[in-house]
Amino acid sequence: MTLTLSSILLDAGIAPVDALVIRHAYVREHEDSGISGIHADSTNAEILEYTRNQSANTQRFPAVPPRFWGIFIKEGGDQARLWAVLENRGEISNDGLRRTFDLVESEHMADLRSRLVIGWRSPRSWWMRASTAASYPVMGIADAEPVPFPGFDRLVLDHAQLQAVMREHRYASWRTALASVAGVYLITDTVDGRQYVGKADGAERIRQRWSAYATNGHGGNVKLRGLQPTSFRFSLLRVFDPATPTTVIDAAESHFKVALDTRRHGLNGS
Repeated sequence: MTLTLSSILLDAGIAPVDALVIRHAYVREHEDSGISGIHADSTNAEILEYTRNQSANTQRFPAVPPRFWGIFIKEGGDQARLWAVLENRGEISNDGLRRTFDLVESEHMADLRSRLVIGWRSPRSWWMRASTAASYPVMGIADAEPVPFPGFDRLVLDHAQLQAVMREHRYASWRTALASVAGVYLITDTVDGRQYVGKADGAERIRQRWSAYATNGHGGNVKLRGLQPTSFRFSLLRVFDPATPTTVIDAAESHFKVALDTRRHGLNGS
């Protein structure tokens, strides 16, 4: 059975009816409009800006484009490689000739960026509804280029980054490292600066504990419930060999709660 674009989209939580796909080709300038195109050396910011600018002619581009745009770059004959999935937050300008859209990069399919290659059977159609392209075959998914682990003392992650670390192939070495240690960690709410000191000990490792935060944002901690995990920043205060007695880790956790005053002025209840 052939793996198709539809399967990839549905697995990422995107219904094909709620998306369109665009295939950019490298061109210095469009002859019909005179608008500068993109090329192999274009930055991500340039590609995003290029994509935001579309024709005001609704016969050339949808009058009301859907929420998600899957952006591909043409390569080889009938193939295209995923650049990113963008979230369309609406049209922000229209001068009668060109429209500008508020587009932001989505985390949907983030682990497939530059890896997913699909067949694109309609060379004259540079955009289409994803439901139309749903049967396009997946030609290949390249191995993710690994991201080097920065070290326990340099690890600082926001919640979106934490989710990526727990999910994406390129962070496999990070998960291995975090699964190898117990320790004391810090969560900072960047909205108001309040902090929470926590620990992973006994049979639990940092990876296990942080996986819970990646999943639900609060990890079961009462004072973190109801807060927005998107504002959380995660770091490690001290790591221990898993064989370290829990009393030693408990003492370290208690020390940091006192040192950072997280019981009176932070998010620790006890």
